[in-house]
Amino acid sequence: MANSTSQGRRSPWYFTPGVTFVITVGVAFAFTTLILLLAGAPPAATYYQLFKGSLGGFNKLTNVIRVWIPLTLCACGLLYTFRINLWNIGIEGQMMMGAVFATAFLRIETAVNQPGLCLAGAFLAGILGGATWAFLAGVLKTRGRVHEIFAGLGLNFVAQGVILWLIFGPWRRPGVASMSGTEMFERVLRLPVVNRLSPAGLMLLVAAILSTAAMIRYTRIGLNLKAIGQNPAASYRFGIRPDRYMLIAIVFAGGFAGLAGTFQVTGVYHRLIPAISSNYGYLALLVVMLANYNVWAAPAVAFFFACLNVGSIQLPMALQLDSSLSGVIQGALVLSALAVGGWRLILIKRMAAAAVEGEARLADRQQQAGAA
Repeated sequence: MANSTSQGRRSPWYFTPGVTFVITVGVAFAFTTLILLLAGAPPAATYYQLFKGSLGGFNKLTNVIRVWIPLTLCACGLLYTFRINLWNIGIEGQMMMGAVFATAFLRIETAVNQPGLCLAGAFLAGILGGATWAFLAGVLKTRGRVHEIFAGLGLNFVAQGVILWLIFGPWRRPGVASMSGTEMFERVLRLPVVNRLSPAGLMLLVAAILSTAAMIRYTRIGLNLKAIGQNPAASYRFGIRPDRYMLIAIVFAGGFAGLAGTFQVTGVYHRLIPAISSNYGYLALLVVMLANYNVWAAPAVAFFFACLNVGSIQLPMALQLDSSLSGVIQGALVLSALAVGGWRLILIKRMAAAAVEGEARLADRQQQAGAA
């Protein structure tokens, strides 16, 4: 009887993913609107300027896509580590080291003689750089028992220091050492652009999304990552080694971050600059959380965040508002998602408790009826 009762019980309509998403967006919209009103800013005009600044023309759309590509690449990498319950804060530094390794490869003197081959080599070098930096964080986690958050943050600072040392030291421009970065790459060493868009970057993005979806959903590695994330002790009893798969997950994440860093130096800035990561690694953490760790939702959320980043540039000129407002909206979205998720969890626990209590009462009544 209990089994039939459980099977006949359905989740409420407001637990469906679509309704949950609408509630999350509504809460974030209300929270952001309240902040704008408290700041004395017109909400309708602010939202319009954000839209106009990001999607108000083809050139602005291309700027959004240039942000969207590295942001989504980082998000794809984080899907691996979140699946095994690792907080890979170090993805920011992994992106930086990917950019450093790619720049080092492109600085080879003979690179201009075979630009296509060297560009391909630069992306492989970027993957290697990001994966190597991620492996260090993984070793600190699995061998040194250092929490991945602290290991990642420490390596982020080291990576930033390495970039500054290279820009002001061995790779400084002749006669100049400034925050503007290294010398620009030769035009043949930049990703080809068609109508301000990089076809190679877009193809790389599509390949990253599809490969991540296939790896996570349909391979043994993805299944083992999920098993360890849900119950490490049980996984170990079945012969799955959590430490090994933690290293695999974080190396995959580092590789994707390295791709993002390589795209930054070959397709956006065409040189190495101190802020080469543009904080996309940290932002990708919010993207994946808001996407509820879903590989298909992450690109859409990343595109929305890219629109906020690009559109916010319009705010100081049009409304005399600080461009950091986009960060407030992004934070409000994540906080709203966490709040709605917590609300759902509380309701689920209450419903489960009520169901167990109801089934116990029904069993008692049946027992009493049988005794009578």
